[in-house]
This record gives sequence, C-alpha cells and structure tokens, in this order.
Amino acid sequence: MPWKETDVMNLRTEFALRALGRTVVFKDLCHEYGISRKTGYKWKERFLEEGIHGLYDLARRPKSSPHQLPEETVCEIVRFKMLHRTWGPKKIREVYFRSYGETPCLSIFKRVLDKSGFVKHRRKRRQRNPQRLTHTVKAAAPNDIWTVDFKGWWKTRSNRRCEPLTIRDDFSRYVLAVSAMEGTSYQTARVEFERVFTEYGLPNGIRSDNGIPFACRNAPLGLSRLSAWWIGLGIRLDRIAPGHPEQNGGHERMHRDIRMELQGVIEGDLDHHQHAFDIWRRTFNYERPHEALGMKVPADVYKRSKLSYQEVENIEYPQEYFTRKVASTGIVGINNRQIFISSALSGWNVGLKYLSESRMEVWFDYLRLGEIDLLAEAFICSDNPDKISN
Repeated sequence: MPWKETDVMNLRTEFALRALGRTVVFKDLCHEYGISRKTGYKWKERFLEEGIHGLYDLARRPKSSPHQLPEETVCEIVRFKMLHRTWGPKKIREVYFRSYGETPCLSIFKRVLDKSGFVKHRRKRRQRNPQRLTHTVKAAAPNDIWTVDFKGWWKTRSNRRCEPLTIRDDFSRYVLAVSAMEGTSYQTARVEFERVFTEYGLPNGIRSDNGIPFACRNAPLGLSRLSAWWIGLGIRLDRIAPGHPEQNGGHERMHRDIRMELQGVIEGDLDHHQHAFDIWRRTFNYERPHEALGMKVPADVYKRSKLSYQEVENIEYPQEYFTRKVASTGIVGINNRQIFISSALSGWNVGLKYLSESRMEVWFDYLRLGEIDLLAEAFICSDNPDKISN
C-alpha cells in the first residue's frame, strides 16, 4: 500500500508497533506496507532507540563535507566587503586573491555576500536603447575621451556648500580629479582644469552633460566660455543627450560610489573634504579592480597624455576664410555692421566665409555656428534656424 504524506507518521508508528510483535512475519509486514525490508529494519531500529521522534525524516544535509567553506574564509570575505561596501563579488574576489594568492570560485563569493545580507534583490527593469543626439566617440586608448561632471552639492558640517567636480578617463577609468568646490562658476572650473591639464596633459575629447559651466542653453550649439576654451586648446566636444545621464553611465556609476561612501560622512570644512577625496581617489585608482579592465586597476592602464598643455593665443583659419575677433559683448564687426554672435566666444576669433554677397557662414574652429544675413544684419544659429540674433 502506498504511504500518503499526510498519514506517514501514523503509518510509520503503526508499522513499528506491529514489527515488535511476534505474531507476524517481518517480510510479509514490509510487503503489506509497501516498503523494502531494509527500510523496515531502519524504522524498527530508530523506534527502539529514539521512540516516536526517531520516525521523523532527518535532514538530508551531511553533518560534515570536505567542500564546506572554512569559517575563516567566510569572515575574510565579509571583512573585505565591509571595507568596500560598494564593490561587487568580482572585485572582492580579486582583492582576496591578491591578499592570499588563492581564492574560492566566484559563485561562493556571491553566495556568502547574499547570505550575509549585502545583496539587495531588485526587480529587473526592461532594457532601453537610448539614441545619442550627438556624434559618439568611443575611447580606444587613454586620453581619447575624458568624462566630466559636477557630482551635485551637499552641505558640510560647517554649513558650507561642497560641489565636487569629477574628471575621469573613459578608457582606463582612472579618476583624474575629485575637487571640493563651492560652486560651478566658469572661473573656478577653469582653474581646476588648468591644474589637471598641466599634470596629465590634454585629452582628444571631453564628454559632458548640458549643464553649467559645460554648456550654455542660449548660445550657438550650446557653447559656454569653458567649452569654447576647450575647443581653443584643440579638444573636441562630445555631449550626451539632454536628460539622459545613462549615456555617461560609467561616470554616473562613480558618482553613486561617491554618494554612498563620502557624502555626509566627512567631518570638517572643504580642506578636510578634499583630503578625504584624495584618499578615496587613490583607492579607486590603485586598489579597486575593474571587470572591464580584466580585473586590473585603473593605474595599471592609464598613461599621461602626449599632448602637453599650452595656452593658445587664438584660432587660425584657412586662407579662404577671413577672421573677426568677438568682442566682450559678443559682437563682431562686418562691413560697418555690428552682428551679435555670442558672449561665450568673447576674445576668440571666428572664421567667416561668403556664401553670397549678402550671406556668409560663421565657424568656430571645426564647428559651424550658423550664418550671417548682412541685409537683415542678423546671425542665424545652425542648431536653431528660427532663432535670429541681431
């Protein structure tokens, strides 16, 4: 007879009691209950040794295993995670390997961190494929693209504003600067970029968002004084689409680490913040392995740029262009006419090229800004033909 799960304890008890009697053949009794003689002897012996409690199913897990993870290893995995709370199992495993020369498999690290409460299980989101609105340049070597942004401000314990400026090499993930600043003005940002350019050289391009001081909404092509200066140094611009920070995902991921590890936990003024930023940056560059780098640290990959920083006087254009310097008011003079271009370009030369007797193109280095209508004495932006400056 089959043993139903709901009646199993009653049947086992009944079987054990009848097996103790002398009036039944044990083989026939086992056949009656649909079990083997081996199983019948097991239940009989356990009933004699432990009583009715011996008839319950035992745990299937072995009491010991040659493959069981030692307690010391578990403690070390948890200790490394406590030191680097934002690091995942792959990075923790790499640090463990560097410390001990050998390491358990990755699945063990995942399981230990999960059972220790370090893993937050989130609902999976549907993947999106946003389109870039500007030309995308993929970094193939150090200094091909630097990514820049302001982290977003917070108040120090002395009630001062701290707004970190972050600069990062996109290929190597090397963090070039995390600078404690009180605002996003052009003057303070330029001073910091001059310091970084002097120390590391110039990149081929810089990727940024469309916020101040990297861009100006009312200027042609969104040029700001800072981005105009970059172009003057020979650096190309690569902006993400408005409202799409995920297009600069690596930089945003770094900002998340800064928020979790530094924001709101540093005592003291901006000098103390800068000291903490420098320590964090060294750990990020020289200790934290990256999966995209084959578990190398950024310092193993990054090399200083061969393009040295030298301030330029102005931009030169081919012979078929003639140049005009933009005044501090954003105006250029053409044939006794005063045409407003943009104050973001004040002090810089623009290249002008005739399209017809009354119309000419306006270029700023490699960027076509728009056209000037001499009859209307107006400048028409390339990115917004309906917008006319006069």
